Amino acid sequence: MSKKLLVLTGSPREGGNSDLLAGAFIKGAEQSLHSVERFDAGRKKIMGCRACGTCFKKGTACSFDDDFNSLAPLLQKAEALVFVTPLYWFTFTAQLKAAIDKLESFIAGERPLQIKECMLLACGATEKEEEFSGLIASYQHIASYQQWQDKGFLIVSKVSAKGDILYTDALAKAEQLGREF
Repeated sequence: MSKKLLVLTGSPREGGNSDLLAGAFIKGAEQSLHSVERFDAGRKKIMGCRACGTCFKKGTACSFDDDFNSLAPLLQKAEALVFVTPLYWFTFTAQLKAAIDKLESFIAGERPLQIKECMLLACGATEKEEEFSGLIASYQHIASYQQWQDKGFLIVSKVSAKGDILYTDALAKAEQLGREF
């Protein structure tokens, strides 16, 4: 069954390891005839949520105009959300976290999303996969809070320099996850 997927990336580095991971997942998802949109939050200007409580009151998701307002319509159309991020200080990148924080606008603005499923793809330079535990826990709490079905995660350690991921089996795994989503 074809789904509308939104791949939300967090890397500020174009063509880096997590970008390649996202591309591989998208390739697999498109092979399974899913409709896929990609939003590169890591290269956008998204401010943190100001908790003003005026979400959707000025005609946009956020009253403070930034690139979240171009992400909001994609979120509204999506049936599934895939987070793709490098590991920064044991969690999401700040840019992606700002976009995640602004998901509050849909709650405060009483605009329920139709997202039912989610997945996490992450990579980082750390040698120890357990150092991804904070990121994984945050992701799982988001899924639980939003009542999204957690479709799992792919963690890739020991990739730092641009292109390191090419020397692992991670891209093949990500593509397979996209096909199976």
